[in-house]
Amino acid sequence: MSRSYVYILECSDGTYYTGSTKYLSRRLKQHAAGEGSRYTRLRLSVKLV
Repeated sequence: MSRSYVYILECSDGTYYTGSTKYLSRRLKQHAAGEGSRYTRLRLSVKLV
């Protein structure tokens, strides 16, 4: 059984984004590089909370 993660990111404008993934570190790198969701791409930088 593989593990899944639910995560919350704080965006540069103070809003929060929630997501889920099986590969947390890879997904966080995608968000940080502007390759994640459209929402976070428009609100870089993001940090994991």
